[in-house]
Amino acid sequence: MCRSIKTLREPYASDVTDDDVRAAALQYVRKVSGFRSPSARNAEAFERAVDAVTAATRALLDELQLKQVPQD
Repeated sequence: MCRSIKTLREPYASDVTDDDVRAAALQYVRKVSGFRSPSARNAEAFERAVDAVTAATRALLDELQLKQVPQD
């Protein structure tokens, strides 16, 4: 559970999928909550948190303004 969350923006990553974004969100929520797999009574809150972090991450990546790297 302690693996690092990978950088998902250019130039460190390309072709980032929704699955990549959700996996990073899941890893973040696991780390913050301390649960790898929440109990039944916490599952709904856990999933809502993963959904919210996924949406926030996607919005951030979509809105970042990065310097253009000159192409040869």
